[in-house]
Amino acid sequence: MEEQKPIIGISVGDLNGIGLEVIMKTFEPAEMLDFCTPVIFASTKVASYHRKALDMEKFNFQVINSMDKLFHNKVNLVNCWKEDVILELGAESKEVGKYAYMSLDAACGELENRTIDALVTAPIHKATIQGEHFKFAGHTDYLESRFKSKATMMMVSEDMRMALATVHIPVSEVASQLNAELILKKLRSIHHSLKKDFHINKGRIAVLSLNPHAGDHGLIGDEDDRVVAPAVQQALENGIAAFGPYPADSFFGSGNYRNFDAILAMYHDQGLIPFKSMSFGRGVNYSAGLPVIRTSPDHGTGFDIAGKSVADESSFREAVLLACDLVKRRAITREIEKNPLKINRGKKDD
Repeated sequence: MEEQKPIIGISVGDLNGIGLEVIMKTFEPAEMLDFCTPVIFASTKVASYHRKALDMEKFNFQVINSMDKLFHNKVNLVNCWKEDVILELGAESKEVGKYAYMSLDAACGELENRTIDALVTAPIHKATIQGEHFKFAGHTDYLESRFKSKATMMMVSEDMRMALATVHIPVSEVASQLNAELILKKLRSIHHSLKKDFHINKGRIAVLSLNPHAGDHGLIGDEDDRVVAPAVQQALENGIAAFGPYPADSFFGSGNYRNFDAILAMYHDQGLIPFKSMSFGRGVNYSAGLPVIRTSPDHGTGFDIAGKSVADESSFREAVLLACDLVKRRAITREIEKNPLKINRGKKDD
């Protein structure tokens, strides 16, 4: 029996950005359809506009009215709105931003209905998408609210898995937001994801220090001794292989990051600067801990290059491929948990 391909839903992000360009470039090679059945949530008119603007008129998509009409060997497109949208590629527009929400909302509806297996989100503009139904700092906060669970932002590449304790908050607020309970929750989430999503049963997790030199015994701040180290110790006592806190500069400079299956950074730039320095264009943003699978590329809307046909689709393609892998791994995990191997605890032979 032929293995069923994952059905991957795709929200288009800001229509004035590079979202549709990287989507179409990703699925232009026919072999991508060997890995999944893609479903784009947008409108025929908008997709056709981008196709013409990018001189990609040979790119084909199949318009469907409902998910039970899927074409499994084609790129599918669901019309989420019928009205015309006036686009100005590269421009910020509140009027255009609302369609990014409409695409995301439709895709999440199909996630809830289990008619798609995973969601890949093209970049939104965090200001223009704001409206009556979207009052969040980004995709992750919206998905947490919609699916009633907490996510851990995890950047994934061949080189590392980088998770964040705090995400989109000012640096001035990081220390006050950190506490042992938060760090422990993030470590549990990472530990669970390594087992469930990556099939690493005893994953080693490095924890970065908040302060330079891990605080130098309180000379450069006491948060690492007072908050971070106790959280790491408690994680160890709970069976999570967490280590640290490590000063971030020497941790990456020495190559120590290669000795771990995942890393927990204390704030956004502490983790994303080294990650993107090593993996930009190949990295994927994964929302670990959600009951659904969501990935996205490691870049933004690219307004400065929108419509110029120069956007690199590599990260979006990796986001699609990771989503496909995660669907399969979670299915295996469910099967294992449903039918666990019984351990024979009988007496040993003399």
